[in-house]
Amino acid sequence: MILCCATAKLKAQHSFAFNNGPAMSKFQDSLSKLSDDTFNATSNSERYVKNAAFIKTLVNSLKVQNSFLYPFDSLKKITILKSPDNSFRIFSWSVPLDDGSYRFFGTIQMATKDGKLKMYPLIDDTDNIKDTNLISSNKNWYGARYYEIVPVIMNGRPPYYVLIGWKGNSSKTSKKVIDVLSFNKEQQPVFGKSVFEEAKNTSTKNRIVFEYNKQNTMTVTLDKNVNMIVFDHLAPISEEMSGNFEYYASDLSFDAYKLLNGRLKLVENIELKNEPNAMDDLFADPKDKKIKAIKKL
Repeated sequence: MILCCATAKLKAQHSFAFNNGPAMSKFQDSLSKLSDDTFNATSNSERYVKNAAFIKTLVNSLKVQNSFLYPFDSLKKITILKSPDNSFRIFSWSVPLDDGSYRFFGTIQMATKDGKLKMYPLIDDTDNIKDTNLISSNKNWYGARYYEIVPVIMNGRPPYYVLIGWKGNSSKTSKKVIDVLSFNKEQQPVFGKSVFEEAKNTSTKNRIVFEYNKQNTMTVTLDKNVNMIVFDHLAPISEEMSGNFEYYASDLSFDAYKLLNGRLKLVENIELKNEPNAMDDLFADPKDKKIKAIKKL
């Protein structure tokens, strides 16, 4: 089954009324300023310098005892997703570059019994990943800014977590990603899993990547009404443009992935009573003023 909402596990620990609250609040203020400085920088070199300071401050804040309990809810330019079983959380964000591309950053923070830090930095290795179907680790991460986490729990099997993210790509196209996070026997993070089933008699995929025109938006989200991961069907504006993703956009139909026997099976051209939640449209190109105007409506 797919779990859609958070459990009450460890609820008593999440009052955030712990001794290090004031220190964490100061860290958060510093992080908020450094995040703003990074995005307001006018050159790649300045962005990287500011972002490096942000990373150093974030790591220092996470070293504080029981930092896992602190929500960092004032940090608007990064996304923090906690697994519904409260076993870990993921920080992810992007840094826009002068050529219209993006570099992604993040870390996985594990919950620990003693409150000490256990984390796995996420190293964006997109430039060196030629096969998007590659199963990877935190050290060669197919970077994205995740905005939704969907746990998949099957009886007798270790859980895995579907991650839905925005992956701004270039000056012409944007990407969305449906990835899978699991943990191996050594509790090391693994990205990608052979669970996406496109059709009968075809091999399964380890992750799904969508690419489309940057001026458009694409919805990819868990629709709780049908308990499926629903997404816009992308198509070229004409047959001659097939394969040229600069000319791909939604054709106003929807497809979905439905969980069956531990795998996510593609269901095409589904009918929806209501359009899926378009919250992920917030993760459009931050430089696109037209899209910004749409988001304010």
